[in-house]
Amino acid sequence: MKINLNWLKEYVDIEMPPDDLAQLMTMAGLEVEGLEAFGQSLEDILVARILTVRSHPGADRLYLCDVDTGNDTVQVVCGAPNIEEGAMAPFARPGVRLPDGTVIKEDKIREEISKGMLLAEDEMGLTDDHEGIMILPSDLVPGDSLSAVCPLSDWVFDVSLTPNRPDCASVVGIAREVAALTGKELKRPETELKEDGPPIDGLTSVTLDDPVGCPRYAAGIIQDVALGPSPFWMRYRLYLCGIRSINNIVDVTNYVLLELGQPLHAFDYNRLRENRIVVRRAREGETFTTLDGQSHSLNDETLMICDGQRQVAVAGIMGGLNSEIFAGTRDVLVESAFFDPVTIRRGSKWLGSSTEASYRFERGVDIEGVTTALKRSLLLISRLAGGKIARGLVDNYPKPYSRPLIDLGVDKTNRFLGTRASRGEINGYLSALEMEVYDADNNALRVKPPSFRVDITREVDLMEEVARLIGFDKIPV
Repeated sequence: MKINLNWLKEYVDIEMPPDDLAQLMTMAGLEVEGLEAFGQSLEDILVARILTVRSHPGADRLYLCDVDTGNDTVQVVCGAPNIEEGAMAPFARPGVRLPDGTVIKEDKIREEISKGMLLAEDEMGLTDDHEGIMILPSDLVPGDSLSAVCPLSDWVFDVSLTPNRPDCASVVGIAREVAALTGKELKRPETELKEDGPPIDGLTSVTLDDPVGCPRYAAGIIQDVALGPSPFWMRYRLYLCGIRSINNIVDVTNYVLLELGQPLHAFDYNRLRENRIVVRRAREGETFTTLDGQSHSLNDETLMICDGQRQVAVAGIMGGLNSEIFAGTRDVLVESAFFDPVTIRRGSKWLGSSTEASYRFERGVDIEGVTTALKRSLLLISRLAGGKIARGLVDNYPKPYSRPLIDLGVDKTNRFLGTRASRGEINGYLSALEMEVYDADNNALRVKPPSFRVDITREVDLMEEVARLIGFDKIPV
């Protein structure tokens, strides 16, 4: 799993260098397999304003641009389709070396001099977007260094997670661990909504025909959205984490998946027949075409998301072509659910399809975090695409999760680990990991793990957590 440092810093204060943080995480059981710098070699790239645009006299698809670089105005030949007068864009003078090693030269292109280059995002190693030059905010000043005015410098950690730690398959999950290891406070993503649409009860409903395969399903609706590209900051973060940008609606669902570890799916509300959701098993012999255009033959163990008349998604794995977000989408239903890990694992194997969503569902997401992620996605969609959020959520949760209580002996823990931790110290370690800790008899603690720690079911699991926070390297062999 890839996670970038600047995003992590939004949720926990980090003062140590990236190498030290990688070592700290690895010693706590979150093995960092790789650490890579991004956006580090852009000091010589300037902010520039495009003053004029005119057709190249010798080439139909090229333009001549007068570009204000801060100290002077130069002519640049450019073929980008999104070039326009007044736009701000990154500019490289002759002699500047780009991240891929290319050295910019003054050149004559079809008999016209080009004194530099206006740059696309991929030419700076920022994203894979080469549809046109990168358009910068209009309030920047020509001549400023791009790296000084845009937060492009970042580090990406490649973290290898063990199957029993799905709670760490997110930015907030890693931030929680770092906060516990460093004694810092964990900050929370904003989720407060302005619900100015109609009541959701009159718009949709959710029926769980299989509450074993789907113990919880929540839905929210946002109307009158404007589909379009996501802002650069979101596309850049997705790119650093290995996710391709699609549009502002789909990107939000992927962004929240990375941020909170909860997979989401966005349906075109108006393409849902009867405007409702039914969760059921597939029927033997049914077929379904997923978003990638592949037609799949289903078996009766495959969990499906349906509308009032047909299937619209393979639960926890992939959506369908018949309900995807497209250019004409105006109203969106967002799904946030908990699907049974065994059911999703079997479905993924049957279809031969593994996705970011199925990876997390197979390991177990936080059943109590379903609506938090849903609210977060609706908030971000409203900011990026406008629209009105329906009042309330549909939340079908027939059997709420009951967190276990586990007794942990203090003396027993120290004998097992070879440590001398006090009752208060052990309480502090576990509390830092958001566990509820109570005093019990016989020098023991009674611990209630949070819902996102599905791996903690026994006393020895709690002992391991104590060892991680003390530091495996500090425990006697």
